[in-house]
Amino acid sequence: MKNIFLLLLLCHVSSAVKHSLKFFFTASSGVPNFPEYVVAGVVDEILSGYCDNNKKIVEPKHEFAKTFFKNDPQHLQWYTRECLEYLPYFLATLDNLKQRFNQSGGVHVLQKMDGCEWDDETGEVNGFNQFGYDGEDFIYFDLQTLTWIAPKPQAVSTKLRWDTEKTRIKDNEIYLTDICPGFLKKYVDYGKSSLQRKDLPSVSLLQKTPSSPVSCHATGFYPDSATLIWRKDGEELHEDVDHGEILPNHDGSFQMSVDLNLHSSVPPEDWRRYDCVFQLSGVKNNIVTKLDKAEIRTNWVSPSEFPAGAVIGVVVGLLLLALCITGLFIWRRNKNGFRPANTSDSSASLSDRNSAPD
Repeated sequence: MKNIFLLLLLCHVSSAVKHSLKFFFTASSGVPNFPEYVVAGVVDEILSGYCDNNKKIVEPKHEFAKTFFKNDPQHLQWYTRECLEYLPYFLATLDNLKQRFNQSGGVHVLQKMDGCEWDDETGEVNGFNQFGYDGEDFIYFDLQTLTWIAPKPQAVSTKLRWDTEKTRIKDNEIYLTDICPGFLKKYVDYGKSSLQRKDLPSVSLLQKTPSSPVSCHATGFYPDSATLIWRKDGEELHEDVDHGEILPNHDGSFQMSVDLNLHSSVPPEDWRRYDCVFQLSGVKNNIVTKLDKAEIRTNWVSPSEFPAGAVIGVVVGLLLLALCITGLFIWRRNKNGFRPANTSDSSASLSDRNSAPD
């Protein structure tokens, strides 16, 4: 089963008509400057709501969520109760798991992700309820067999007990196949202008040095259901190509890159045979960028073009900086010892589906 427990970030390619609602619950210990308990709600890979044990209130993080909660304050109150009600239980469960794994100090994290996906074209619905501990899958619910799966030996006792709890299983089934998709459809309908928009990116060719791979970089597209490839003579290339992950931008759009390693044996006149193609799912026309040396952006400067005086100045400056750093390091070691680095509507009861492994 694919590891799901890295909250930020997510390389994801999906159907243009498939929508998702996910809730991430995180309890942690030993993490400096971070709340012990955090819950985040994500709609179509967009952070929509957030709460933690410090603020103790659900905060809408996207315009459609702000408008939705303003028009339906009871929905916001329901989410706030859902968030905070399970705070003590998740923290207690984290302590229980530390004992089960024979651990004491250090950083430890218990996470849960539950939610659903809905294809608005086929009507297909899929749900998931999964737990992870210290970055690895711990136990998850199989909606097809209505049983719990325990990838870790330490989770077997929990699986055996939960498999006998028919009320818990029924609550999970109802939530994943009915309640969650109902919420998701409401959110998608409410946020059509933002969640179902199609934004095309700007595409650039980048290169660090003349011998470095040429990177085709697309940024500003939405949603993240996109592909970016290199072609030669109209055929997709697989060798000498390195695909980067789809990453979020601060404005909610996405970016991605794909590198092409051009061997020195490729003559300049053959460059025109290569192009980079960006395709956004649901959009008919692709963005095709021809490999043109004149269009490649770079900060590289030939040594022959760099003033000799500037080179000497940079070298001297680096030597002085190295001496200063060395002196500071020795002073800290002698005076204070070595310092560690700073680290910084449903009225139905959903209590069973929000339980953590115990």
